[in-house]
Amino acid sequence: MDLSDYTYTPDLARASTIPARWYTDPAFLEAERRSVFARTWQAVGRADQVAVPGNYLACEIAGEPVLVTRGQDARLRAFSNVCRHRGAVLAEGAGQANVIRCPYHAWTYALDGRLLGQPEFDGVADWDRSRVCLPQFAAETWGPFVFVNQDRAAPPLAEVWGAIPGEIAALGCPIERLRWAVRRDYVIACNWKVYIDNYLEGYHLPAAHPSLFRELDYAQYRVETFRHYSSQIAPIRARTGDSERRRYAFADSSRSALYYWIFPNFMLNVYPDNLSSNLILPLGPDRTLTIFEWFSYGGEVAQATIDFSDEIQQEDIKICESVQRGLHSRHYHQGRFSVKRENGVHHFHGLLDEYLRGGEPR
Repeated sequence: MDLSDYTYTPDLARASTIPARWYTDPAFLEAERRSVFARTWQAVGRADQVAVPGNYLACEIAGEPVLVTRGQDARLRAFSNVCRHRGAVLAEGAGQANVIRCPYHAWTYALDGRLLGQPEFDGVADWDRSRVCLPQFAAETWGPFVFVNQDRAAPPLAEVWGAIPGEIAALGCPIERLRWAVRRDYVIACNWKVYIDNYLEGYHLPAAHPSLFRELDYAQYRVETFRHYSSQIAPIRARTGDSERRRYAFADSSRSALYYWIFPNFMLNVYPDNLSSNLILPLGPDRTLTIFEWFSYGGEVAQATIDFSDEIQQEDIKICESVQRGLHSRHYHQGRFSVKRENGVHHFHGLLDEYLRGGEPR
């Protein structure tokens, strides 16, 4: 993979976007699987799926099979979900079990990853079952989410998330009481980075999202960047009259929507009446799965909330698919940034470049 056509420029006023080839060349997705998704905290499921001893959850991280378990000692663990014998995937879905048994040759593993038994293996030279175990990864929970990091040397989840938990708590969002409500999946004909770019700026709100634009005070909309994440602060406009068609009907402008993006592909959207998450998963160079999940603060998530989000998502899908088509043009290579509106995208491109080059933090 050739990175020579791009040099990250920290000065936003002089910087250019990553080249179009980074969005279209299959070699970049393979490199991102190794250097980005395998080295970052990835949301893999809900905490209630592995809440009690014996629970397990099978998942994938950019094509890599992963198994999360809650052991009899109540400890949360994550492993490679691939048998050490002939490479079969060990478990599917989520459920309850005392052991993990390979469906191919019935090799059996404990919930802590140790190999417990392998049928008909007498006569194998230099075999020591006690030395065989599933490769283990870091696993943590935050609120209703389970996260896994395949890089055991990676910083803890709390270090990556920085001030996010405290800021959400200060908004009056009771993370410990969040209740899962709805999930919707969208398959989009674009590279995963196109979707991330789009999420990280409010620059397109006036042109692309008329309904959302009516809700937010665009003049006060801003993006703040941190080591591994960025936040978008979007004050909600006060309602100006009974005839105004609005999602929120607050009498003053003291409320805000808060959008967090955590590198590389997880988002939290915090509203006064609900919290939603977005998980962006590459299915191919030109194909992305976007998973939306809504959580209530103890009551129900209104259908109007989901419909409003879906309206915005459909608008974003149209934009992202158009961008992906344009990136294949022979006449486009790179663009420049709006200094006022696109610092979040510039921040993302810098982190992406850093991870792909395997360098130390800047």
